[in-house]
Amino acid sequence: MANAFGNDILTLMDENGVEHTFEVLDEYDDGEKRYLALSPVYEDPTESLADSGDLVIMQVAEEDGEEFLETIEDDDELDAIADIFMKRLEDLYDFEEDDEEE
Repeated sequence: MANAFGNDILTLMDENGVEHTFEVLDEYDDGEKRYLALSPVYEDPTESLADSGDLVIMQVAEEDGEEFLETIEDDDELDAIADIFMKRLEDLYDFEEDDEEE
């Protein structure tokens, strides 16, 4: 999702009022819903070394003409969308299989 000015960066505020910065790695639209695959961005390089490397997947929602991001509550939907992003991004990133699935 790089554009002429660089990668898309989002700053999101969590329910505790803490800001988190993410890079948008990919966007997927299934015709009904739109999803974003995000990766945390850290100001301190030592924080990025401690990062688990997990993708953050959010759903784009709209209310009163305003777009916002929300978590995906349905586990089956989240798993399906995560699989799509993993396949789309596997050439760019080295993903490890989740140990919980074994």
